[in-house]
Amino acid sequence: MSTAPRIRVFCVDDHPLMREGIAAVIRNEPDMQLVAEASTGHEAIQAFREHRPDVTLMDVRMPDMGGIDAMIAIRTEFADARVIMLTTFEGDAEIQLALEAGAQGYMLKSMPRKQLVDMIRKVHAGKKHIPPEVAVQLTEHLGEEPLSTREVEVLQKVAGGNRNSDIAALLFISEETVKGHIKHIMEKLGASDRTEAVTIGIRRGIIHL
Repeated sequence: MSTAPRIRVFCVDDHPLMREGIAAVIRNEPDMQLVAEASTGHEAIQAFREHRPDVTLMDVRMPDMGGIDAMIAIRTEFADARVIMLTTFEGDAEIQLALEAGAQGYMLKSMPRKQLVDMIRKVHAGKKHIPPEVAVQLTEHLGEEPLSTREVEVLQKVAGGNRNSDIAALLFISEETVKGHIKHIMEKLGASDRTEAVTIGIRRGIIHL
């Protein structure tokens, strides 16, 4: 019988069913224990301070603050925090952001539970792990010029149903500047019109509705 301490896992997700499912998976693993749960980003930061888990499973999207922001806050305080991001979403921009912010793993919620426990063990051992399905999303857009911060702002406003004149007023820029930004956005995303640019932006996790 192994005497190695069990991997202490912390689960953050705003859906109770998801947390219950993960708790059941962890309970079935003799080398793991669930030490805490949280349903919001702010709860996650507080609970992390209290429990100092070995591995945190963090939902990317939550109502109060995003999982990536919560992870950044935790890692600012605890640089050795090991975090696996969980999502239903395959947007490459979001994956890239999470990995740049220090996530050790990125996992789709649709993946089999064996992959989840394997990833927890790998991340606990100090390795980074990205499943092949997620890696494909990343490599598809490698080398492409990303949208600038201002272009993301403009695209988000387009997604909100704003006309060029509205966007100009909201961002304190001229209509001509807005038109220029939209032209560059469409070129970078390979979109033929504004609607397609918004659709691509949402699918890739560049903007959120």
